[in-house]
Amino acid sequence: MNSSLAGNAPPDCVLFDLDGTLLDTAPDMTAALNRLRRERDLSDLPVEAIRPTVSHGSPGMLKAGFGLSSDDPLYAELNPRFLALYREAIAIETAPFSGMADVLDYLEASAIRWGVVTNKPGWLTEPLLKALNLWARAACVVSGDTLSTRKPDPEPLLYACARIGAAPGRSLYVGDAERDILAGKQAGMTTLVAGFGYLGAEDRPETWGADGFLRRPADLFAWLGAPAGAVTWNG
Repeated sequence: MNSSLAGNAPPDCVLFDLDGTLLDTAPDMTAALNRLRRERDLSDLPVEAIRPTVSHGSPGMLKAGFGLSSDDPLYAELNPRFLALYREAIAIETAPFSGMADVLDYLEASAIRWGVVTNKPGWLTEPLLKALNLWARAACVVSGDTLSTRKPDPEPLLYACARIGAAPGRSLYVGDAERDILAGKQAGMTTLVAGFGYLGAEDRPETWGADGFLRRPADLFAWLGAPAGAVTWNG
């Protein structure tokens, strides 16, 4: 654990990855992929088969749905169509993970600022957060195209901390992919794996060097300096 956050002191801020951490976007992402498959006369795939790839964005989705790598000529054709289909129905079934709403309420009640740092492009991130009434609540949102670099580069996290006015060494970053933990560690933040997110069978989060592992969003309370018995949650 980051020494500057020892002793259950509350963090300056908490930053979240988006897909697979703050929000369960798998149902809507899978629905868009299956609409694209139907356009190509292919049958639907179950959400369970696609879920582990959602954190890897459209490259992971199109690999799972069509066996395409990003350098395949067909990828350049299907990628914009997939993203357009997703944008058309971006918040039909998407919702915060169970218990996450309680976490956000606690952060705000405790004057602990929170934000989002995602590799998702801004033209998808903004409407999604607005549809779920989270855009105005976040102290900072950094999308994949906000800067010239993306995770695992630490710069988006450092930028978010600077915008919020938080010290990286006294801040948390929560994510469900190895690049999230790499970025957080390089930024000098305390890093937590969202074990409730989109981890695949091949993922080995115990080797990522994170400071902690969250089995459910409510586990985050232990890292927020919450007094014992002061927090209730539904997750």
